[in-house]
Amino acid sequence: MFDQLDFVYLPSRDVAADLKHFTRGLGAELVFAIEAFGTRVAMVRLTPDPPPLLFAGHLHGDQPVLVYRVGNLDRAVAELSDRHVDLGLRFEIPHGRGAEITNPGPQRVALYERTRPEADRRLAGRRDF
Repeated sequence: MFDQLDFVYLPSRDVAADLKHFTRGLGAELVFAIEAFGTRVAMVRLTPDPPPLLFAGHLHGDQPVLVYRVGNLDRAVAELSDRHVDLGLRFEIPHGRGAEITNPGPQRVALYERTRPEADRRLAGRRDF
């Protein structure tokens, strides 16, 4: 069901400060830093291999969200439902739609279907802040 870990979303209280720390301090590569819909999101790569890190000003809580790509979100959701796994928040990211899985502990895992592969190219190098 899970194809690969594509992103790690990290809640951020100050996306610009986190971006500065990771790029200047830790040497991460900036992929994009966007400001839209009343929030800021920035993506960096610490390594050339996935997953990149996304700092998200709108993400609630303190736990990161591991976002896994699936080939078909509706099929994955149905399979999880058959296994009596509850889903939480449904969401949209630039790459497609997704759903967070409700877990018994503090761990956060989400699934998404990449329906807009052009998002990587469209966002690459964008710097709003």
